[in-house]
This record gives sequence, structure tokens and C-alpha cells, in this order.
Amino acid sequence: MREDNYADIECCETTETHAELLKIVKDTLPEETQLYDLAELFKVFGDSTRIRILFVLFEAEVCVCDLAEALNMTQSAISHQLRILKQSKLVKSRREGKSIFYSLADDHVRSIINQGLEHVEED
Repeated sequence: MREDNYADIECCETTETHAELLKIVKDTLPEETQLYDLAELFKVFGDSTRIRILFVLFEAEVCVCDLAEALNMTQSAISHQLRILKQSKLVKSRREGKSIFYSLADDHVRSIINQGLEHVEED
């Protein structure tokens, strides 16, 4: 008997497995640690403040002061989010005098965000 929550999900009417397909899946499925790391990476993208920071960094390398001003947030709040982005290897930093400038770690970050944006803009 199906619960109401699953009423609109179609399921097989019989229990039958397809050995050839399952072998391909098992042979190509990444290791559990890789899947965990990937899930953790996508969690980082689950915060709109971090997404806003990344969009600013698409345009230029900026210091914490500029990010705080651009996003109308405190430097402390920005620094907290930058720490998470840096730990996830999505941004990098460099010191220039008393300022720390942040930029995207590589072009993969831009690609991930752009593909996500294309997906949400689909009809």
C-alpha cells in the first residue's frame, strides 16, 4: 500500500533486476568517499550569501571590505563565508599590504554556478 506522499511517483509493477545494467552502474559508480565529498561541496552552494559572494568574484578580485560594501554585510559575516568557500577550495586569497584579496580558485567554480543558473532558468 502506498502512502499519499508517494502517490505521484511511478514504480515498477514487478520486481525484476537487469544484471547487465547493474554491472555497468557498479563499475562506474564513484567510491563512497568521493560521493560524500561531492555532496559536501554542493552543500557549500546551498547558501545564498556564498552564491552572492561568488557572483561578485566572477567580476573581479576584491578585498573583504569591498565584498562587505557590495553585499551590504559586515566584514565579519563576509569573512565567515569566505572561510567556508576557501576550505572548499572555491576561492583563493592573497595579501597585499594590510588587505586580503579574494578571487575564484579556478574556472570550475564559474562553470558549476553557470550550469546551475542555466538549470534554474529552464522552462
